[in-house]
Amino acid sequence: MHNKPLLRLVPPILRARDFRLYTQNGRRLVDLWQYGGAAILGHTPAGLLRTLKNTAERGLFAPLPHPQEKRLIKALSSLFAGAGTGGTTGLTFRFYRSDTALRHALIAGGCSVPEDASFSDPALSPLSPAPTPILWRPFLDTPLPPDRPLIPVLPLPWPDALRVLVLPSAAAFSPSEIISPLTLAAATRSVYDLIAATPARGRVRYPRIEEALTKSVWQRRGIYLYCGASMVDETADEYVYAEIFKHFLEQGFLIPPAQDQPLILPGVLSAGEEAKLAECITVPPGEL
Repeated sequence: MHNKPLLRLVPPILRARDFRLYTQNGRRLVDLWQYGGAAILGHTPAGLLRTLKNTAERGLFAPLPHPQEKRLIKALSSLFAGAGTGGTTGLTFRFYRSDTALRHALIAGGCSVPEDASFSDPALSPLSPAPTPILWRPFLDTPLPPDRPLIPVLPLPWPDALRVLVLPSAAAFSPSEIISPLTLAAATRSVYDLIAATPARGRVRYPRIEEALTKSVWQRRGIYLYCGASMVDETADEYVYAEIFKHFLEQGFLIPPAQDQPLILPGVLSAGEEAKLAECITVPPGEL
């Protein structure tokens, strides 16, 4: 979710609401990036905003022990009870404040962590047989191996919110860091919001887009779109992906600023937005 140079092409954003971004020059952009999945329930989830306000009013900003950690563990246990984890029970959860702390915990636990800290992403490609951790994305039906650590992408749409590690066993893994109760409360609310959003959010249907995908190099997994094999070959050069990014932006869509993240279909599209997006995904990259 780190900032990428391509984001400099986006005009200044004055407001983000649900799945749309409103720019300083009066344009409206449909957000297909959704901050890598952190805004998969929109940029202004009402329950999350209320939780942040109520917790902040109690002054619970500092990372101090708080019973909210147990509440988050209970929420995550409910989420992963039937979330494509092979029916695994007895999962253990660890919480960290940074990518560095997460990486150190994974290495200490004997995991294979690539140098670029990329993890297997079932929204983009078949899972790697290597024992690398797996990104867990909501609203995917892909069965996940029960013996691999999972890194959930939770709907917490602000930088450095929280890193969660889901483990089949706690052996050798670093203990959780102490997290701000404000962040824990927000994460708990986001998990219950995910549970409530299933299955409606994961079953959005856009007939024009589905038809366009039959003649496109883009493919779909759940609500995620990714480049098919032919497009990957053609876009190995970052310059080509930059052209794709600019084309979508000109048409009113923000896509991920890097090609290692999927496009995410929003919960709501107008008929005009759906038609324009269907047109975008049918244009071959070589014709941009």
